[in-house]
This record gives sequence, structure tokens and C-alpha cells, in this order.
Amino acid sequence: MKDESELEDELRPEYDLQSLRVRKLGPGRKRFGDVIRLEPDVADAFPDADAVNQALRFLMRVTKDNQDSLPPVRRNS
Repeated sequence: MKDESELEDELRPEYDLQSLRVRKLGPGRKRFGDVIRLEPDVADAFPDADAVNQALRFLMRVTKDNQDSLPPVRRNS
């Protein structure tokens, strides 16, 4: 086994890893946003995430505006 002083550093000088943090696993991990997977046929209809969000916000607004005229939602028990 090589002594630390004998190890060659192959890391490029422009890579600064001093501030690197390892993400924790489990509930202590910070959330970076939820990932929602779309079925391929749905994903084909949208060029990017902004288009999906815009369509969903429109659907939410239309649903809210027409809530009184929609039939009640049945939930499976």
C-alpha cells in the first residue's frame, strides 16, 4: 500500500472539491424537487417541463372554475 505522500494526484487543478458535501440518504436528505414520470405518449405531447406545468395549471384553474358543474368524485374503498 502506498503512503499518502506517494499518491499521485490526478485531479485537475480547476476542480475544487473543498466545498463538496455528500448528500445524506433517507429522511435527513434535502429535497431538490419531486420527480414525476410521464408515460411516453403523454411526454410526447410536451416539449419540456414548463409546458407540462403550464398545462396542469390551466387544468387546475378550469377544474376549480367549473367545480360546481362537475359530478362528485367517487373514491374506491
